[in-house]
Amino acid sequence: MLFLPLPVDSNLHSPERRLIELRMEHADLDALIDRAAEQTPPDELMMRRLKKRRLALRDEMARIERDQIPDEPA
Repeated sequence: MLFLPLPVDSNLHSPERRLIELRMEHADLDALIDRAAEQTPPDELMMRRLKKRRLALRDEMARIERDQIPDEPA
């Protein structure tokens, strides 16, 4: 049996890849929020924006994970 390599970009838009990217961005935001919280005084507007973006990422990750779970037969 002959296996041909898949094109490199064949899974660039897969849900699994998107989930990995979102998790990485979420981790980066966590670190950024931690660093921003150490500033005196913290920039409240920036903190609110960062936390809102982090929450949006978490929601999108949950949606992708939910979409990957197969429906149970009736």
